[in-house]
Amino acid sequence: MPSVSSPPVLPRPALRIPVRFAGPGAGLGELTWGQREIWLTMLRQRSWLPIGGWNRLAPGTTVAGVAAELRWIMARYQPMRTRLRFTAGGRPLQCVADRGTVGLDVYDCPDDADPEAFVVALDARDRARPYDFVEEWPVRMAVVRHRGAPTHRSTVLTHLVTDGLGGRIFLSEVARHQAGDAAGPVAGMPPLELAEWQGGAAGQRQNASALRHWERTLRRLPAARPVSDVDGPRYYRGELVSSALPAALHVLSEKTDADSSQVLMALLAVAATEHGGPAVLRPMVSNRFRRGLETVVAMVAQRGICVADVGGPLPFAEALRRVGAAAMAAYKYAYVDPDATAALAAGLGVDAEAGLWYNDRRVATRQGFAGEVPGPDELRAAPPGRFRWTVAQDDPFDPLSVDVDDAAGGAFLLTVFTDAGRLAPAGAEALVRRAEAIAVQAALGLLEGGQR
Repeated sequence: MPSVSSPPVLPRPALRIPVRFAGPGAGLGELTWGQREIWLTMLRQRSWLPIGGWNRLAPGTTVAGVAAELRWIMARYQPMRTRLRFTAGGRPLQCVADRGTVGLDVYDCPDDADPEAFVVALDARDRARPYDFVEEWPVRMAVVRHRGAPTHRSTVLTHLVTDGLGGRIFLSEVARHQAGDAAGPVAGMPPLELAEWQGGAAGQRQNASALRHWERTLRRLPAARPVSDVDGPRYYRGELVSSALPAALHVLSEKTDADSSQVLMALLAVAATEHGGPAVLRPMVSNRFRRGLETVVAMVAQRGICVADVGGPLPFAEALRRVGAAAMAAYKYAYVDPDATAALAAGLGVDAEAGLWYNDRRVATRQGFAGEVPGPDELRAAPPGRFRWTVAQDDPFDPLSVDVDDAAGGAFLLTVFTDAGRLAPAGAEALVRRAEAIAVQAALGLLEGGQR
């Protein structure tokens, strides 16, 4: 199995520019539920889960201009000024500063080297370096100069800063700022305020209601059991690139008038339970339909939980209905204290990592598909997806999980993670391939007037 290679050796930065900033809001408080959930994930995966990426700089960009933008970002977004403090018992707290200094590193790419390859390696190195949650600010930003001119920037953040939707909001606001649009006030409830609400009477009522759903659902999970030993690496990551799946999903979502993410959940649930039994589903829920969270740049997404009885021979329309009903409860009650759900699972003695974990990260097709609905001939002509294993390692991933992204050419990228002690790599590959096949079969059934 292939693994990620180490980035090449890079020079030290030519200089580090101190960027001083000041912004509203400061204090010490509990983590929000979203922050606590991603913190537990970091502990489980033994990773600080870096996010971000690199980009080309517009011609004429100066290092001073990048420094000014970094100052604006640090001032505007409270999570960018948040570090952790720990109680005597090891409980993490969020510590928000109203001022400070962050470093902007400037690297000189050799004249005869490719600056894009240089920034890719730099970005990989900053992700690989250990992160100090207490002393470091949550951002590592660097500028690459080539033959004296700034050409690229790398921005690496800890996942405590924001989730995927918050990241898109962040990028949109930064782009407007770059275009000279005056920024309005920061929208949404910042994490310190949100944590206070969650610990108050209204937040605790929400938590109690959610825990009742979690207890009912957790009682349907299998008992905790030892995980099988494996020879070689235990955790694997693979990728399926499929053009057949989006074409079939276009048909299914259009003909059933169902949300495409719900259809994807149903396809994966059926594929996971074809030999009988209910499907335990763990969708990632944005929580942004809640007041104060719609446009906040913060970590508010959490895992939901539901069980859908879709095993055995069942028309896909009925499986879709059952998954949809179960998913509604998962979305409603994903807003919950993750420490409380973990304690509940431990008290019940159930396997808290059971089931299929699912994260729909699509942007281009999430709200609908462009063009005409594909016909039967187009579906039959679409080849099976291309699958490859990309990582084999001993550090944990989440249990069996599938992330779905838009890919080039209108395809979908399904990234599957598996613990070989629970499901062998061949079984995980078979799962996503079977979901693709079920999608095509069900879509053809709808187009040709039958039920499949």
